Amino acid sequence: MATVTAFIRVSTKKPEKANVRFRLRDGRKLQLFHKSKLKVNPLYWDATKQEIKAKVLFDTAQRAEFNQNVANMKNLILEIYSETKNKEALTSEILDVEIDKKLNPDKYGLNQSKETFIETFTRFIEEKKISDVRKRNFRVINRALQRYELYNLYNGMKDYKLSFENINISTLRDIERFLSDEYKLCEKYPEIYKDIPETRTPKPRGQNTLNDIFTKIRTFFLWAIDNEKTNNNPFKKFKIGECVYGTPFFLTIDELDRVYNTNLSRHPKLAIQRDIFVFQSSIGCRVGDLYKFTRKDNVINGGIEYIPRKTKDGNPVTVYVSLNDYGREILNRYKSHVGPGIFPFISEQKYNIAIKRICMAAGLKRLVTIINPTTREPEVKPLYEIASSHMGRRNFSGELKNLGIDNTIICSMTGHKTNSRAFDRYININSEMKQKVVNMLVKGGKND
Repeated sequence: MATVTAFIRVSTKKPEKANVRFRLRDGRKLQLFHKSKLKVNPLYWDATKQEIKAKVLFDTAQRAEFNQNVANMKNLILEIYSETKNKEALTSEILDVEIDKKLNPDKYGLNQSKETFIETFTRFIEEKKISDVRKRNFRVINRALQRYELYNLYNGMKDYKLSFENINISTLRDIERFLSDEYKLCEKYPEIYKDIPETRTPKPRGQNTLNDIFTKIRTFFLWAIDNEKTNNNPFKKFKIGECVYGTPFFLTIDELDRVYNTNLSRHPKLAIQRDIFVFQSSIGCRVGDLYKFTRKDNVINGGIEYIPRKTKDGNPVTVYVSLNDYGREILNRYKSHVGPGIFPFISEQKYNIAIKRICMAAGLKRLVTIINPTTREPEVKPLYEIASSHMGRRNFSGELKNLGIDNTIICSMTGHKTNSRAFDRYININSEMKQKVVNMLVKGGKND
């Protein structure tokens, strides 16, 4: 495998500056050299790490820019080498010319209207066959990367732009630090957030969120490699951590009954959202799918039939769920509703707030231990505080599992794959089930 190393060569005169040189190796047969225009004081050069020494006094922005330029040159040389068809004919002189072509394309009359990294990311979002929800998630990441570019510009890295060539494991770690600290940086650099705004002020991101972001960036890089946009894959050495989840709690049948029968006559708008939440809990769909349901297209033969949006563009699966008494009663209650959906929906964010208020009104104060997504530390919360639209989906899956229904049957009604890790997280082995198992062991002992 081809490798590129950076080094300096110092004469006995001990100059104040030395050019950074690069050596391209591919096994024992090929060894090429390039003398770059990058210069460094030999006393500052770390030959092992191939960058400016960490302990010398040096301007932070200039250090970061220099180290990045060294990494960029390594990537550029590897890219040129991988693009060269007749590698045996490649010489150091030819390598110098090819590098100059890349750095100064106007000198050679080459087309300079090359797509930027961000433009390619935008094209990926437009062309990739993914759900609207995932497209929105990728756009959030795209905007965050644009803010990262501006952040580096404001910190002295002149003309800084992300590119396929300059993103390596160090860049990814720096992006991770930026994303982790962004909730603090938005106050320090308000001008960045005027240029690339978000609808909500950035909040602290937990490791699960960061892992999800980098999984999506990796998806983009794999797409770019498949579409011959680049040969660089910084994720070969950048490891994305495992997500940590707490127990996915759900309402018992008795608790759901309490929610449905809570008197909300003084809060008619909240009563509507309560009906929607109970209906969602009766069919186990995602909130994004629920908001797309219409009577004409989805109410079929006394049940709900739909293709989950997550599977729509990949491996579409038709899901059918018969309505129980609650579902039929609620659907009938809103049969005169005129609108794009089957119910009077509000925004997903307001729906989640309403669910918490509804569960609090129903007195759902059962204490549960959750994992804080930011700190990853356990916290004890009353049930109503963690209630959300996704709990509606878990209510359906969890209670069916508690009733002993086979996973295959449950998955056929939720749209999960039978070996889905997400589905496994929904299935909470509750205290009642544990007690049944213990009782079985005691009974077994007596029989023996």
